[in-house]
Amino acid sequence: MTTHASTAQPSYLVDTGTRKGLLAWLTTTDHKRIALLYLYAMSMFFLIAMGIGFVMRLVQLTSFQKLITAQTYNALFTVHGVIMIFLFVIPGLSAVFGNFFLPILIGAKDVSFPRLNLASWYFFMAGAILAVLSLFTGGGAPDTGWSFYAPFSLKTGTNVSLAVFAAFVLGFSSMLTGINFITTIHRMRAPGMQWFRMPLFCWAVYSTAWIQILATPIVAITLVLVILERFFGIGVFDPAKGGDPLLYQHLFWIYSHPAVYIMILPAMGAITEIIPTFAKRTIFGYKAIAFSSMAIAGVGSLVWAHHMFTSGMSGMALMLFSLLTMVVAVPSAVKVFNWVGTLYKGSIDFQPPLLFALTFIFLFCIGGLTGVMQGALAVNVHIHDTYFIVGHFHYVMFGGTGMAFFAALLYWFPKMWGKMYSKKAIYASWFPIFIGFNMLYFGMLILGLMGMPRRYYVHLPQFHTMHVVATVGSWFLVLGLLMFFGTLLYAILKGEKAEDNPWGGVTLEWTIPSPPPLENFETIPIVTHGPYEFGAQEGKS
Repeated sequence: MTTHASTAQPSYLVDTGTRKGLLAWLTTTDHKRIALLYLYAMSMFFLIAMGIGFVMRLVQLTSFQKLITAQTYNALFTVHGVIMIFLFVIPGLSAVFGNFFLPILIGAKDVSFPRLNLASWYFFMAGAILAVLSLFTGGGAPDTGWSFYAPFSLKTGTNVSLAVFAAFVLGFSSMLTGINFITTIHRMRAPGMQWFRMPLFCWAVYSTAWIQILATPIVAITLVLVILERFFGIGVFDPAKGGDPLLYQHLFWIYSHPAVYIMILPAMGAITEIIPTFAKRTIFGYKAIAFSSMAIAGVGSLVWAHHMFTSGMSGMALMLFSLLTMVVAVPSAVKVFNWVGTLYKGSIDFQPPLLFALTFIFLFCIGGLTGVMQGALAVNVHIHDTYFIVGHFHYVMFGGTGMAFFAALLYWFPKMWGKMYSKKAIYASWFPIFIGFNMLYFGMLILGLMGMPRRYYVHLPQFHTMHVVATVGSWFLVLGLLMFFGTLLYAILKGEKAEDNPWGGVTLEWTIPSPPPLENFETIPIVTHGPYEFGAQEGKS
């Protein structure tokens, strides 16, 4: 494989030009630096939200609480949800690995709109700062949950308006990123990089970008209406003024269910890159996976009301959304089938990225199957608003997006920093992560089937044993995560130099030096072969 960039060219990790130090990072238009800005910020937010979750589990160690007040508990689960969803899993893989690797994977020197890319990060940080300010101003931290359901979000004296505005600003970051990625894929592919020669991670990011552009404005308008109603009492959602709280739920979930696929599609794309690399095989069913990404994006936009089965909709609507919920499981199952088919009779090289990729498949399947259970109307009535929902949600979001994020980070770490981490330390961190995760969230599934309502500050004695199991699981999980991040931080600072292609990958990012040069390629490559069998030749820029 030909290398397309000189190792003498300055790395993006080294200051170039007139600006130096922190200013060079804050004014950069290099897609790789912007990806790292996202990564460092999101890692910090993740650890903060993890700490909040740890405290919430400590509260459940006893039936009658003395650690914090009920109002504080309400604020904690709201803040935990807002940070994890809006500041970690929604931007997640798309903002970090999409920004870093999408241009490289299609043979481009940068994204289509570099300045817009930097602006999207500033919108992200502005939204994050506003979210933090909402905790300490105007009546204290919001206590509505991350969904800001009306009419309570209209009546509470906490600082919901600023928190909602923070989510509104974060939506602009998401939309700008989506516009950038779609334009980049349409306009900046290298010569010969046809649609069905693109790596499947690009297909996943492309599908996600369409959801970001089409669905995000709906929730933006909805959040603005909440602010207007709180300040001016316009009566859109407040039933006391002739409004309809169910309208809020419909508008919120029309965005927020597709948002689940904003979170999970790039995760699936990363897994689709990792598995063929370590199975030493071409991907099984390339077009099936590509089209299933588009199908998930499309059908996933039609199933929002399965969050509202107990809200009093018509019988026809209930049956329709139940059916669509079952249908949307099909393209996800196609991906799982193709991943397993790729591994079948492969020459498997069992490295840390593959371990976390397989963990993703296992945990995501549990999350998906418990989701299909909720699509069945009779079951949903029993488990709605119980801990079962919380357990299912974390199996999909954390077991899915989170584990795929870790897998992608392990896979592309040598390329991003040019350093190699300790594989033994990563293996050691996996055990408490996996054991603690399943103790915590499978415990929640059991609690939900037993009838434990979610968001409750105290619990009845019959639920106590499983609460203790779940809380002890959270200790294992936190220990494993701290080991994981500590290992990678040590590798960034003092790790051994990595090879340019330590995993034997065959996509374009593995043909350039580690870390990549400033503009990725000295000359734009010409792609002459299909996916995962790239035959790139030197070409003119």
